[in-house]
Amino acid sequence: MITFLIRALIFVVSAALGLIAADLILPGFHIDWSDWWGFVLAVVIFAVIQSVLAPWVFKITRRHASAMLGGIGIISTFVALLIVVLIPGAGLGISEPLAWILAPVIVWLVTALATWLLPPLFLKKKVADRRAA
Repeated sequence: MITFLIRALIFVVSAALGLIAADLILPGFHIDWSDWWGFVLAVVIFAVIQSVLAPWVFKITRRHASAMLGGIGIISTFVALLIVVLIPGAGLGISEPLAWILAPVIVWLVTALATWLLPPLFLKKKVADRRAA
């Protein structure tokens, strides 16, 4: 159970890092930093939607467009960003067409790297305990 919670926390942190990276890189992507609660809400909503959408998009894509299977992460990231932007008070906005194209790629890439690199940092002690036992 603790491992599940740590992995969920890692996914939320990686989502936050992806959104922050997009905010820093893209001029048309903006996070409302005046309301930190809006940012937290945007991160949590994005992470939940992304985790629900990815398997669903995979299933639909596998059935109807197998050539697009490699882009599932980017597609589900785009849809999750679209939904979060449409939620009032979420603290996230995308105002330029180029940002709509590049934001899913940046967020997906940073999130993928973070979910790959962060677990060894948080789960190292858990793995060491298991190996010692």
